Amino acid sequence: MNLNYDNISFMNKLTELSNKINQRLLSYISIEEVPEKTVIEAMKYSVEAGGKRIRPVLSLAVCEMLNGSESDVIPYACALEMIHTYSLIHDDLPAMDNDDYRRGRLTSHKVFGEAIAILAGDALLNKAYEIMLEDISNTGDMEKVMAKVRATAIVAEAAGSKGMIAGQVVDMESEEKHIDIDTLRYMHKCKTGALIKASILLSTELLNADAFVKEKLTIYSERIGLAFQIKDDILDVESSLEELGKPTGSDENNKKATYVTIYGLEEAKKLLNKVTEDAIDSLEAVEGSYRNTDFLKQVALFICNRRK
Repeated sequence: MNLNYDNISFMNKLTELSNKINQRLLSYISIEEVPEKTVIEAMKYSVEAGGKRIRPVLSLAVCEMLNGSESDVIPYACALEMIHTYSLIHDDLPAMDNDDYRRGRLTSHKVFGEAIAILAGDALLNKAYEIMLEDISNTGDMEKVMAKVRATAIVAEAAGSKGMIAGQVVDMESEEKHIDIDTLRYMHKCKTGALIKASILLSTELLNADAFVKEKLTIYSERIGLAFQIKDDILDVESSLEELGKPTGSDENNKKATYVTIYGLEEAKKLLNKVTEDAIDSLEAVEGSYRNTDFLKQVALFICNRRK
């Protein structure tokens, strides 16, 4: 499977959706002359670090597939991205992964200090729920209110002690230990996969997708979440600071179990291809009802073939 990175249509679409997310994200964070200005600057610094916005882009792509309205989805997509950004700020802290660079820039704690970085992460987490709850409170139709409540619950569970945080705990407690493949799968299902899955399922709730479509998109979300992590593990071995935007070899330095250390590099690549194919197959099952699955397929291939 090879994705042509010069595919103008795909890259233009990715850029278009990323720009929509970026514009809305920054509209939620305004720097004012207030006593707590420093923490707002730290929030903005990390949000502006960018990336491809894969999670919120997936939310908008599913919205398009389901012929929904972006205005119903984008607040929740942005909230999810704020939660993802908060998790990166905290992951980079000396108490966790102790990274100095993220997306080619100094990490938040290297610029603002550890205390402000912690508070900036906390503030982004809370801001995410402010955004979702404000959108719910401005909705008059009770059926839509309940759909938005369910979408918020999906995000909350994915970010919580049974989702992303659970994965981070297992990750930290597994350092310098031999763990089996089931533990590794569970760790990444929670740490990386939970928010990716939530980014897709929140749109299915907001737009009232039927059970069959939810089932197939759940499979898609789980497979690309796994693919994302396997690719991360491969890049940590094969990429460079200049290309990846953060130090490589950190998994080996921290004696972490990864798909590469357990399977070996070549087998990890084969597994990556297999789960990407499974993701694409799940979309083909709904093509009779929905026209717009091509971009989601391209996202799966993009994750598989990315270089950073």
